[in-house]
Amino acid sequence: MDKLIGRDLEKKQLVEYVNSDRPEFVAVYGRRRVGKTFLVNKMLGGKMTFSMTGVLDGSKDEQMEAFIDAMKEYSGELIEKPKTWMEAFRILKTFLKKKVKLKQRCVVFLDELPSMDTQRSGFVRALGYFWNSWASLQDNLTLIVCGSATSWMIRHIVDDKGGLHDRITHEMHLRPFTLHETELYLKSRGFLWDRLSVMQTYMILGGIPYYLGLLQKNESLARNMDHLFFSEDEKLRREYKRLYSTLFKSPDSYMAIVSALSKVKCGMTRDELRKALGKESSGSLSKKLEDLSNCDIIRKYVVRKKDIKRNCAIYQLTDFYSLFYLTFIPKAEIETNYWSNHIGTPEVNTWLGLSFERLCLLHIPQIKKALHIDYVATKFYSWRSKREGANAQIDLILERADRVINVFEIKYSESEYTLDKTENEKLRKRINVFRAETGTKEALWPTLITTYGLTDGVHSSTFVATLTMDDLFL
Repeated sequence: MDKLIGRDLEKKQLVEYVNSDRPEFVAVYGRRRVGKTFLVNKMLGGKMTFSMTGVLDGSKDEQMEAFIDAMKEYSGELIEKPKTWMEAFRILKTFLKKKVKLKQRCVVFLDELPSMDTQRSGFVRALGYFWNSWASLQDNLTLIVCGSATSWMIRHIVDDKGGLHDRITHEMHLRPFTLHETELYLKSRGFLWDRLSVMQTYMILGGIPYYLGLLQKNESLARNMDHLFFSEDEKLRREYKRLYSTLFKSPDSYMAIVSALSKVKCGMTRDELRKALGKESSGSLSKKLEDLSNCDIIRKYVVRKKDIKRNCAIYQLTDFYSLFYLTFIPKAEIETNYWSNHIGTPEVNTWLGLSFERLCLLHIPQIKKALHIDYVATKFYSWRSKREGANAQIDLILERADRVINVFEIKYSESEYTLDKTENEKLRKRINVFRAETGTKEALWPTLITTYGLTDGVHSSTFVATLTMDDLFL
């Protein structure tokens, strides 16, 4: 079995929750395949008093069958199938009472929780009653609930307005690996790839442990992508619909939003999205955008303006797997060597540049550390010019409490980057437009992020600081 890589904070937290001297109700959530169940089982597998996994797309009857199987495994007794969740939790309480009296810590793990909440099943109400009426009074009980449908977990458990309102003692949003954790994971499995290959892997698969686990160490990155996306086996070609079907009960409208965002590099406002989609109401679209953001599929950010309206926020696709899939799979026939044969084409080069920008935006803590400003309070955002015809945009701005603003230029290159006269003039123009429109008085420091650094040249002194891909691995 794979080793548990990274997750240092989450591991420490789980140990604290299990060694607590009070009742704990912990919600663990995050997108499909991110490693939630693996983390809990790896850390607490030997300490479980009761553990049950919901049946994906299962009926209420199938969920009850799963409950019976779990109860038999942990109690050694075959029970009669409960008719309701109230009855099921009553059976669970009776079983746990014997353990609680022994003064030992009881750990209950309910996995794939959204699957248990079938239509008109009353599951959430029964769970709330179980916690409020008994479990919350047991100082030696830890209840951990987990689910991939992140929006459901937040809406019905973390932010529930009914019986579970404000009952969660801790929530754990498990996010994809960072570049550093991805490198550690691949090394633990015997990969000898250089950092460019690791970074390109991240730009295709994101930091999703399950996807990374499908890679073969004796194959090149290109050959791995051919096998996973473009062969007859195509494990990750079929994953796309499964991902959104797991996250959302009505996935088509969510996939339409993601598809629209995949076509626009700089992101879209809610109104721009509504026009592109045609039918979505503002309220429905806002809810779905919030859901996608909670699932780490998109990010929401605002421009630098004090009176910015809520509906002028920018939404950008940040899920690397979805971006890669939508860029290449709809156009590609099943061709065993498709990816190997298209490396170096304009389409792939454009995608590399776009993905590298998104990679940087998801590694702000590493960028701050590389700049030695991790101790300085900062705000980061993107910026668009409102001047007609200006066509100026800055993908990343870091505004610092020490009255300095880092204005970033992000360039993907497979060798040292050279800033020529034309690009230098474009950069200076964008910075000048930014200063004029925002009226900022802070110092503006042009900062470069590239793969292998900057060549010495006439215009290289334009940048106050230069970061490389190694800095993103911090």
